[in-house]
Amino acid sequence: MSFVIRWLIAFVLLAATWNPSEWNYSRWALENYQSQMPLTLLGGLVLLVVYIIYLRATLRSIGPIGMALVIAVFAALIWVLVDWGWLESGNSEVNQWLGILLASLVLGIGLSWSILRRRISGQVDIDDVDEG
Repeated sequence: MSFVIRWLIAFVLLAATWNPSEWNYSRWALENYQSQMPLTLLGGLVLLVVYIIYLRATLRSIGPIGMALVIAVFAALIWVLVDWGWLESGNSEVNQWLGILLASLVLGIGLSWSILRRRISGQVDIDDVDEG
């Protein structure tokens, strides 16, 4: 259940930043930055902080090679689904939502990897040792 929560937060973060609908921060910020500059800046900084937290945790957990491997697996899965005719490659809006879904899965897996690895292998990750 903890993976689902981490993944949902990543999905909401990415979809709130940008998505093919009109309801996203990027579109709102472009339309309102002159009249609501402080709020636009605050929203952008909050999103940046959350992105840094998610990306830093993902990079520390699975690293750039792990991220590339997760992306490759999901890209191959999409390729298979398109090849079998279950997905249409010509629908731009669906493709954009799929990109958001895949990116959120990469972040969700990155944040949950230590927990998953500990459950599978019994090994514990220790990044910082407190010698006090």
